[in-house]
Amino acid sequence: MITSEAFIGRLNAIFDGTRLAAVALSGGVDSMTLAYVARRRMGQDVTMFHAASAAVPVSATERVKAYADRHGWNLRIIDAGEFADERYLTNPSNRCFFCKSNLYGTLASLTDAQLFSGTNTDDLGDWRLGLKAAEASRVRHPFVEVGMAKADVRALAASYGLTDLAELPSAPCLSSRMETALRIEPRLLRAIDQVETLLRAELLPETVRCRVRQAGVAVELDGEALARLSNSQRMRLTDQIRSAFGEDRPVHFETYKRGSAFLREETP
Repeated sequence: MITSEAFIGRLNAIFDGTRLAAVALSGGVDSMTLAYVARRRMGQDVTMFHAASAAVPVSATERVKAYADRHGWNLRIIDAGEFADERYLTNPSNRCFFCKSNLYGTLASLTDAQLFSGTNTDDLGDWRLGLKAAEASRVRHPFVEVGMAKADVRALAASYGLTDLAELPSAPCLSSRMETALRIEPRLLRAIDQVETLLRAELLPETVRCRVRQAGVAVELDGEALARLSNSQRMRLTDQIRSAFGEDRPVHFETYKRGSAFLREETP
């Protein structure tokens, strides 16, 4: 097993070979940990870019700003422009490609620095069209280059005492909660964020997803949280969820299933 100290040495070798760097920050554990390590090694030669939009949870943007203030990061908050791209808004199965193309294209127009992402080796097994977009902009993935999986990233964050990052649940962008082919609308994404924030505070679940589907709203919880949910809580939360969306959508509570809003198109 490779230790965090060994991984740090490998990462530092990458940073030492880079004159100027730019880290794309989503606010999740991977990109935040990468930014922290890069800043320690490269100082002001690394800039952090965070694309704030309706697809990004408010808590993620707040986390980015707090870390930037606390650790002296050179942070730039930008609009990546995906909400002006009709290809993204129609929410096809390759939506992520258009999202990341807008992100990395915007970053490339703003800086000549080497672009870094927080992708880890666990991400390589998924159908990640965002990685294809990264290739087009010559984005590097330091964690992949040194062989770090998600657990290694969490361990690295913990080794620096960044417990809040090490224990941060995975949280893909809010657009991933929209069932494929349902149009991406900022008002729906804001409602999704509001509902998930409410449920985390109310139920303390290990995992929560608010999915918008053709058939209504599906609230997915880990098994234990779902089992703790009383009938009275279901009724009260259902009313609050409908209020968040501003319409009388059917609301269902289900067991969490990864990627359940994603309907991959069949290849003939």
